[in-house]
This record gives sequence, structure tokens and C-alpha cells, in this order.
Amino acid sequence: MSDQTAPDHQSPSATAVPDAGSLYTDARRRSRTEFLLSLPQPVLVFSSMFAVATAITTKWIDPDLFTTFMIILPLPLILFAERIWTKNKSWIPTPKELAEDALWLACSGLIWAPLYDDYYRTPISDAFDWIRDLSALPFSLPPETAVGLVVAAVFARTCSEFIYYWLHRWQHQYLFWWRMHATHHHITKMSAARSDRTHPFEFAALSLGTPIVLALLGASDDLVAVTATFGFWNGWLNHANLPLHTNKVYGLLFSTSSMHHIHHSNDMELSNKNYGCTIILWDRLFGTYYDAFEGPPIGSGTGKPLSIPTQYALAFYPDEKLKSL
Repeated sequence: MSDQTAPDHQSPSATAVPDAGSLYTDARRRSRTEFLLSLPQPVLVFSSMFAVATAITTKWIDPDLFTTFMIILPLPLILFAERIWTKNKSWIPTPKELAEDALWLACSGLIWAPLYDDYYRTPISDAFDWIRDLSALPFSLPPETAVGLVVAAVFARTCSEFIYYWLHRWQHQYLFWWRMHATHHHITKMSAARSDRTHPFEFAALSLGTPIVLALLGASDDLVAVTATFGFWNGWLNHANLPLHTNKVYGLLFSTSSMHHIHHSNDMELSNKNYGCTIILWDRLFGTYYDAFEGPPIGSGTGKPLSIPTQYALAFYPDEKLKSL
């Protein structure tokens, strides 16, 4: 006879099946958590836009100074939040990576962005004035209220991202254009500090959409300020290492953090989704929207980090060498 005997009974915890009530409670708790995690991005983006628009329309503070503050504020705020409210701990940068991010940000903010983005203040601004004067559009956007500025900024950004969407999509489809965009995708960790890790050649291509549309619409400097506020806040949040969820209403039109993390996936198929950096509408309309993602790995090709000299040199690499990285 065997020495082993069957137990007289099993403990309730080993056999118990969750009842429908507890499953419903857990589902509601998860749903509530996801909803709360979907609020920070739209609240921060729209509150910053309305703050700048109100400063412009009521002059409660110097509008130029306040706009500059609101454009600079999100980066240190988000970087601090990444340390205490982290989505993925493996994405926390090392001191060396922080130094590299600081260099990229300095180059973008002090050299490339002023050189390429401030079209209304450069010698080619006359070209955009010419475009505006030739525009056959029967309207312009000269809003004088805070709500009007915000609505006009969203409209202008949606129009400009139609251009951005196709330029960005072509960068992923054609190797000639990819060599300028590859630098941005060869990041292996998501962080707001890495949103500006962009090759200088790419600034020239991807920064065209907004000023062209603003010129065609006859946008004022006030509208440019609100549009820029939206672009900086939403763009940095989309690259942030924060556990943000997509708000179902906000995410119908605007790109969100979780959507943009999909675009940075090391999986090429997923990387060719969600091209909109701030507006997701065009992805929804043209069949490149995707909303399910497991998380890391992030990156491109082999997924290995590249040195700064290599990232700058990518635009000049022969095809085979570019594809081998």
C-alpha cells in the first residue's frame, strides 16, 4: 500500500473561484486607475495653452515673458516627475546618458531650433508672407479671446500635422529620408529629455508644416505663441517615462504618451504606426493608428545605443551600413 494518502480536503484558498462581484470590483478599480492616469496629459496641455492665451488677451502678466516660461517649464517638471513617478525603471538614464541628453538639448535649443524653426524672424520669412498673401483661403485666424486662441491653435496644429504626417511617414518608408530620421529612433530609453534627439537635417524637413500652415492662415504672433506652447507640452509628455494612459476623448484627436511609445518600439511593424507626434487624427484616417503595446524594448535595428558622433553621421552612411545598425 502506498505511503502517500490523499488529503482529506483542500484549503478554500486553493480551490476558490473569484465570484462575479469581486471580478467586477477589480475591473472597476482598474478602470478608475486608468482613467485617473489618463487625465494629467490633457489637463497639463490645455491648462498651459489657456494660461498663455489668457496672458495674451488680458495682459495680467507680460505675455512674451510668460510664454517663454511656459515653453521652458515642462521639461524640468517632467524630468523631475520621471524620477518619482516612473513608468519603466530600466529607462532611467545613467549620469553619462544625462550628459548626452543635455548636449542634444543644448544643440537643439541654442542652434538648430532657432536656425530652422523661427521662420517668422529669418530671411525666408518673406517667403511665408508671400505664401500668405497669395493664399486663396477666404478666412484667417485673428482670434482675440483666450478660447478663440486655443481653438485656432488646435485647428492650425491639426492642419500642419497633415504635412508632418506625410513627411514623417515617408521617412519610415524610404531609406534616403530614413537616414535623417534614424537618429531619433536609435534611442533605447524613453524620456522627455530625448524628444529633441533629432538630427539637424531633420529639423529642416519636419519643421516646415507648422509655419507654412500658419502663414497660409495669416496667423498672428499670439497664435504662434499658443501653438508653440501646445507643441512643447504635448511633444515632451509623449516622450516621457511616465505611466500615462490614453484619455479616450483626448486621444481621438491628439497623440498621447502611450501612443507615441508604440512608435518608438524596436518592432519595425509597430514603429511604422502612430506617426503623429501631437495629432493622431491623420493616423486614424490613413490606417496607421495602433493602440496596443506591451512596452519595451525601445529603439531601432539591433537596439544598441549609438555614440553621439555615430548619430550625427547616420545621415551620411551608405545604405547597407545604415541598415546594419
